[in-house]
Amino acid sequence: MGSDLFRDPAQPLSVRTDDLLSRLTLREKVGQLNQRLPSWRLWSRAGDSFAFAPEFDDEIARWGGLGAINSIHRADAWSGRHWGNGVGPAESAELVAAAQERIVAGSRFGIPALVPEEAGHGHQALGSRLLPMHIAAAATWRPDLLEEAAAETAAEVRARGANLVQAPGLDLLRDPRWGRSEETFGEDPLLASEFTRALVRGLSSQPGLGVQLKHFAAQGAGLGGRNGTGAPIGRRELAEIHLPAARAGVEAGAASFMAAYNDIDGVPCIADEWLLTRLLRDEWGFDGVVMADMFAIDRLTRYLPDQIEAARLALRAGVDLSNCDEAYTAIEAGVEAGRIPEEWVDRACRRVLSLKIRLGLLDPPAPLPEFRPASPALDLVTAGPVLLQNDGVLPLAPGSRLAVVGPNGDDVAALLGDYVPPLRPGEGTSVLAGLRARYADVTFEAGCDLRAPVEGGLDRAAALAAAADVTVLVVGSSSARSYDDDFAENGAAAVGPRRAHATSGEGYDLADVKLPAAQRELAERVAATGTPVVAVVVSGRPLGIGRLAELCSAVLYAWYPGPEGGQATAALLSGEREPTGRLPVSLPRSSGTLPVAYNQRLETVARYIDAEASPLFPFGAGCGYATFALGAANVTGRYPDVGVTAELANRSDRSGTTVVQLYGRATGQAVVPRQGVLLGHAHVTLAAGAAAPVTVAVSPLALPGLGSPQSGELELWLSLDGPGRPAEPLRVPLGPSA
Repeated sequence: MGSDLFRDPAQPLSVRTDDLLSRLTLREKVGQLNQRLPSWRLWSRAGDSFAFAPEFDDEIARWGGLGAINSIHRADAWSGRHWGNGVGPAESAELVAAAQERIVAGSRFGIPALVPEEAGHGHQALGSRLLPMHIAAAATWRPDLLEEAAAETAAEVRARGANLVQAPGLDLLRDPRWGRSEETFGEDPLLASEFTRALVRGLSSQPGLGVQLKHFAAQGAGLGGRNGTGAPIGRRELAEIHLPAARAGVEAGAASFMAAYNDIDGVPCIADEWLLTRLLRDEWGFDGVVMADMFAIDRLTRYLPDQIEAARLALRAGVDLSNCDEAYTAIEAGVEAGRIPEEWVDRACRRVLSLKIRLGLLDPPAPLPEFRPASPALDLVTAGPVLLQNDGVLPLAPGSRLAVVGPNGDDVAALLGDYVPPLRPGEGTSVLAGLRARYADVTFEAGCDLRAPVEGGLDRAAALAAAADVTVLVVGSSSARSYDDDFAENGAAAVGPRRAHATSGEGYDLADVKLPAAQRELAERVAATGTPVVAVVVSGRPLGIGRLAELCSAVLYAWYPGPEGGQATAALLSGEREPTGRLPVSLPRSSGTLPVAYNQRLETVARYIDAEASPLFPFGAGCGYATFALGAANVTGRYPDVGVTAELANRSDRSGTTVVQLYGRATGQAVVPRQGVLLGHAHVTLAAGAAAPVTVAVSPLALPGLGSPQSGELELWLSLDGPGRPAEPLRVPLGPSA
């Protein structure tokens, strides 16, 4: 029996792991710390079956197995996989099984590989359902909707044979010039924590499937909004803004973390022992696997003497699994040269083996669930767009003659965001198609491209607008990748000879967030016709839309809502659905006034002499078709178990839903307080003319944002439209006097 301990499910996890670890050679241990080459390069179609590249067998033989094979199902422009050469739902599990068969056969102890798959907003594989991008999900302020949708994604991924899902959720949006803004849950740590927790719960709902969260940590604080640049922040900013979501992920049961590219105050995340070991493991109790971002360890060799030193620093810090780096192939040589202690290798290998055992990889395989295409997540999709202003033109009157104008008006790909597979031909609904399904007289003209004029486009758009009752102007950004684009080795957009169509996504950082000149000119021309204009902004980042807002009767910020986004947008504009979204991030007036995140610290001078420093629309802003008002508020309970109660009244002739927001800040300490911190929120639906008391409690997930105050007072206030502080907030004592 002793010889079979690692295969015996009745044994404790630690016994099984240590027994298997003790049997491995140094090279086999190092093999468990490596995933070699992007997985889509390891196979090709051979008629109705699959052929594997010789490099795959070479790597298996070299290491006596492999730690992981990454994104074997991935389909997108970078991988080059599409409906003609990729793997569909019906054969995905077969491909994984065939790859695992080779890995198991090459391992003396039959150890399968981890199979991570990108599944942040739907599985990045052919035929899987896509969800709204993270920033659109956060705009719902409804984590429960994301958890429900993520559970269906988990069933799809597990049915395809994968055992680990990679999902963003830890990045906070502090600079909208960053191209990956769309992958964040916004600028607020409470919302990010709630949605990260929901994402982990939903994605880990399938037995045999773990969740890997990325990116750890503070990648959203990159200097100048440039992807992967250093985060020049201190421990207090890190703890209050960038770490709460990660801690929520640990508590929700995340199996793995991906260490980020960036450094924090000069220390690379993948070489930060305080971050990856003392904080994540020793203080928070995380016992899973830390994986590097793709080629991140190799990047250390830009300023280190060799790959062994890069591997040594990452192993010491707590990186267990490489992501296609060459540096971790040098670990064996580093041990033999006395530069890397073998106990560090054992520590990392133990974690990888432990995760494999926990996920059931060394047990008799359980039947996979049947792949069933998930149903459209229309509740999630329609709850994300944010109505920022409306002079009464919305909802659109039945029978209205509409002119749909703008580069995103008839573009389904523009609704999807980054990290998406190609859709089937004809799949998805554009804004134009959604409106044509509801209105008989709808004309269309793009008018311009995302960044460039189109010959005659302005004249044609103005003519259509002049003949319509309402112009629906669909502008913004696109993260749609082309198979002809240039890519960096890690898949980010690269600056090459071909100028890509996309204006957002990984690799598309901007110096200026204002709406491009071609789109601004289009807005001026159609507004000059005198026809009321409703702007629909399709974007993955906050854009500078000040002039657009001045020109338009209504503005709906739609984000990247996914393939059903056109249908959802039309339902909101027509009044079939009530707009309930609220901004998860502040919209700037210009790049020159950044940062405008609402939870910056109090400033001595908060102005410019040549520009308004405040955001154009604040965090938490948004409205619906009903009008609400809050009455006088009072405090219930004692800190930290405290809430605020007020009467909420619907002062309109239609039922509606609003978001009651609780803000606060700690005063009376030696630390400069933040201007405000979101402490809780509640969705409330009331019938026309109805009123009811509403209590919003301080969420435990919000407490890190206050900086764990030990004395002074907590100022509290309720709001329906963002963090604006009243002259006389409610006050609650902190510390022993409380």
